[in-house]
Amino acid sequence: MRRTAGLWLLIGLGAYALLPWYMVAEGFWSFGWVADLGGGARSALLWSLGERAWLWLPLTGFAVAGAALALAREQLAVARGLVAGGALGLALLAGQGLVILGNGTRFGLMEGASQPGMGAGAFVVAAALLFILTTGISGLGRGRGDAFITGLIGAIIALVGVFVFYPMSFILIRAFELQGGAGLGVSEFLPRFFAPEIWSPACLTGQGYCGAALNSLLLGIATATSTTLLGLAFALIFTRTNFRAKRLLRVLTILPIITPPFVIGLALILLFGRSGTVTEFFADAFGWEKTRWLYGFWGVWLAQTLSFTPIAFLVLIGVVEGVSPSMEEASQTLDANRWQTFRFVSLPLMRPGLANAFLLGFIESLADFGNPLVLGGNFNVLSTEIYFAIVGTVADPAKAAILSLILLSLTLGAFLAQRKWLGKKNYATVTGKGDSGRHAALNPGLRWACYVIALPWAAFTLILYALIVFGSFVKLWGYDHSLTSEHYTRAFGIVFRDGIHFTGAAWDSYVTTITIAAIAAPLTAAVGLATAYLLVRQKFAGKDAFEFSTMLSFAIPGTVIGVAYVMAFNFPPIELTATGLILVIVFIFRNMPVGVRGGIAAMSQLDKSLDEASITLGANSATTLRRVILPLLGPAILAALTYSFVRAITSVSAVIFLVSARYNMATSFIVGRVENGEFGIAIAYATVLIFTMLIAILALQLVIGRRKLRRADRIEAH
Repeated sequence: MRRTAGLWLLIGLGAYALLPWYMVAEGFWSFGWVADLGGGARSALLWSLGERAWLWLPLTGFAVAGAALALAREQLAVARGLVAGGALGLALLAGQGLVILGNGTRFGLMEGASQPGMGAGAFVVAAALLFILTTGISGLGRGRGDAFITGLIGAIIALVGVFVFYPMSFILIRAFELQGGAGLGVSEFLPRFFAPEIWSPACLTGQGYCGAALNSLLLGIATATSTTLLGLAFALIFTRTNFRAKRLLRVLTILPIITPPFVIGLALILLFGRSGTVTEFFADAFGWEKTRWLYGFWGVWLAQTLSFTPIAFLVLIGVVEGVSPSMEEASQTLDANRWQTFRFVSLPLMRPGLANAFLLGFIESLADFGNPLVLGGNFNVLSTEIYFAIVGTVADPAKAAILSLILLSLTLGAFLAQRKWLGKKNYATVTGKGDSGRHAALNPGLRWACYVIALPWAAFTLILYALIVFGSFVKLWGYDHSLTSEHYTRAFGIVFRDGIHFTGAAWDSYVTTITIAAIAAPLTAAVGLATAYLLVRQKFAGKDAFEFSTMLSFAIPGTVIGVAYVMAFNFPPIELTATGLILVIVFIFRNMPVGVRGGIAAMSQLDKSLDEASITLGANSATTLRRVILPLLGPAILAALTYSFVRAITSVSAVIFLVSARYNMATSFIVGRVENGEFGIAIAYATVLIFTMLIAILALQLVIGRRKLRRADRIEAH
């Protein structure tokens, strides 16, 4: 404890004396400040010697912690001193940052003071104070006395607090605004929260349209059910059959997740819209009336099922693989047939994966606004209502905030239902013992049911994406099908004259997008899987609330997240707008719940005896996590990396308000082309992104490799 706390004390003091306290002009990642420590990139020490004496305040925490390390002899006294010093330093650092802004102060304190947003120095000092605090907490016996565990919990709580709760408070507090700008209150909140137009069940009785909340709930249940069913069917084909075209099927399974916004909706319209290819064919061949069935519940459900099935598959594939063959063999030894083995042994052990896949599908459906925006018609859902409340001709932030709270209440209900269904049963099937058995093959009826469910869907996906690629090579998709490469030339043109010149209009946004996604993906996976490790392997106070808090950023529509980030990080103490860092951060905390749920599903199958054996042999928690747990989480790591990388490229709602001239994202570029009617360039750009992401995903699969749970993954003969 003394050594760890002393190390963080030295790191904090070094950052205070050397690193720039405020954000430098070149950006957070720039090192140009090294040559300019006496200028605009001065450290807190240099600033505090001048006109900003309040920057001495964080040193109080270091002083208290240092005194405890130097003077206290008993371990308990040292731990208490570290807790007091870390907490005091963090409180003073946060207080001076929240009170003193760039152009004035808050709460009538320290009149005349001003400062820009905090930079690298403040970040490292805050981290040092936080880990001094958590080291002291471990010294008090919390977290089994393990400084790594308490530090990990503290770091994730701090990150979620700063980058989820802090920005969302700017939006959600608006829910309690009184009309006419009369301040805050609860007198108008409940009537607006339970307004009939939001919760109306009229569509169920045939008397009109349902409210946005009920529409979202019904759509979420339908989408979660279909995506979980399809994901399970694909996972069973991969792990329990000898289907020959597994590699092609895997590519088709993940294709929809790598599709940029609006492309699936546009493709469905050109196929099944009133003047679509399939609609025209059936109208001419069978005399069927052309309808607008695609615009409404069924069209949105179809698009969402296409979009979110890969998430269910990525979560379930590792869980299905993790079921121990020895348990299935034991079942058959006791005279159970294949169907009984699957129903009473295999399927119950897959319950964590099914529950997490359903929860992710439900939340994705609630938060999705791209597909309802394109295909919704008169079918209103919460996400589109929130979007129009923010960017409509008459902005109503209070309504957007109330709708966001309704959406959160639906998410909380699904979360609690999932916890109730899983219960406290043990689903561990991966132990440290050798297991060379064979997975039980599916009985013929179930095998053909999986084929009937999955293969037509894969064929439909293949046709859809063949049309998307075809649409990038025609002059005007749906009208003029003359072949041309003009769209690719305008977007990604290269001229070889006196060197290589990238003349295409899309190159800047393409390079920026790939760079930011490559930075955000591993960080997202790390935060998500670390959170899952704490939730599955550790016990601490407030664990359930902590788990739900990690889902908040996923449940709230990206538009709301983007507006919240603009409102929170456009001024000190954390000033990030118009930087690349804010894009990285929003992707990390928007997408980390997939890593969390996938990690929970996978870790639930790992017996705790693995951890106990490692610790018994002298390894600490950090070594156990690195050497024992992570190698067994291949599918969860792949799912987290794949999803976070792809979502960083294809996300539109969360970044539409955060992009800048210097950091323009691919989705923003595509939306701009769609708004200008340049569909060819938009589809060509989307096609390039699809192939880029496909190559990246295949490369990730090669790098991570396949998880080895037994000598050979064999399937019993059919």
